[in-house]
Amino acid sequence: MHTPHQPLAYRMRPKHVTDLIGQEHLFAKGSRLMRAIEAGQGHLFSFILWGPPGVGKTSLARALAQDVDYDYVSLNAVEAGVKDLRALVEKARQSQAGFFHKPMLLFIDEIHRFSKSQQDFLLPHVESGLLTLVGATTENPSFEVNSALLSRMKVFVLKELTEAHIDAIIRRAVALDEEMAQFAPMLRDSDLAFIARTSFGDARTALNLLEQLTLHIDDLPTEESERSAALASILRQDVIRYDKNGEEHYNIISALHKSLRDSDVDASIYWLMRMLEAGEDPKYVVRRMMRFASEDIGASDPQALILAMAVQQNVVFVGMPESTTALVELAVYLAKAPKDNRCYTAAKKAQRLIRETGPLGVPLHLRNATTNLMKELSYGKGYEYAHDLEEKKSQQEHFPKGLEGTRLWEESDLEKNSRTDLHR
Repeated sequence: MHTPHQPLAYRMRPKHVTDLIGQEHLFAKGSRLMRAIEAGQGHLFSFILWGPPGVGKTSLARALAQDVDYDYVSLNAVEAGVKDLRALVEKARQSQAGFFHKPMLLFIDEIHRFSKSQQDFLLPHVESGLLTLVGATTENPSFEVNSALLSRMKVFVLKELTEAHIDAIIRRAVALDEEMAQFAPMLRDSDLAFIARTSFGDARTALNLLEQLTLHIDDLPTEESERSAALASILRQDVIRYDKNGEEHYNIISALHKSLRDSDVDASIYWLMRMLEAGEDPKYVVRRMMRFASEDIGASDPQALILAMAVQQNVVFVGMPESTTALVELAVYLAKAPKDNRCYTAAKKAQRLIRETGPLGVPLHLRNATTNLMKELSYGKGYEYAHDLEEKKSQQEHFPKGLEGTRLWEESDLEKNSRTDLHR
């Protein structure tokens, strides 16, 4: 009998890779991991498991160590320091020198939280083969793992589990776990389907929900519609996966920006609400939408930026959740507005030009002559005052010497054909 304090997710960890449900692409016949398993001890290599929470990263590493007969050691990057790593390196050296040598598989959960110095410490020991390192991360390793360490490790991408995978995992728990088996007669297929559907590909969450459900199994109504409502109440959870500092944060803001740019109103509303529902700071959201108004709409509809500023004020003074409708209104307006990135491209052209040509001097006729000395030096000499001209527009040169006639702004057809256009 398992000790009571062990959660179901821990008790149901697979002992062998053949027990894993999901990630079939990693263990297909002829795959690199399968070849390492078939070759046996001494043929495993260091790698990173990258994927969302609850898809089996820890379980895979444990089962793999068992199958290839490695000494499995686990660290959490949040808690471990260089001192812990030194102790493990020394343990690996002693094991290597022993008569019954058993190689070490060092599993580091949340490896993206390791500092550069901690990752650098691991590098020579991974390179020498003293440690076979398996790192688990929910973040893109190309951004979070040192390039030197990353170049010595294979990256395997774990896929989100499907409802079918989750259903199989929880049914396996009901069938094989002693504590769960006693509830099998009381659990309905609809109960398990509800868990599979609301776990959103996270096996750990599913097993936790199953365990939570058994605590209330006697209180569930027998009538199906009432039972479904009761399940939703008992097992309610924050189901939105979102890390304000992680990759998903940037993925979703990118999806919102591109939906707005492509004038997809519905998708723009969806991605906006995904961020807000996950608890994103609405000030950050509106700040990104203000940037969009000038970068992707710009001079084609100056009202877009004005509305964005107004919504920013709404967010500050009214606050959430009341500001939700104002943010949706802005998303709809931005998506529907004519697109124009000429302000963005003009800024980029000017930046390149300035970096290439350096700090060129201001033409003398554009300089302000505030002293007699400046006048003697010809500051302001020959300047045409636009208000004295009939068309109120001077054709004098405004660029520094050497850049005369430079064009940074691309006129639209409307600007070319209209003398009264406000944006000319």
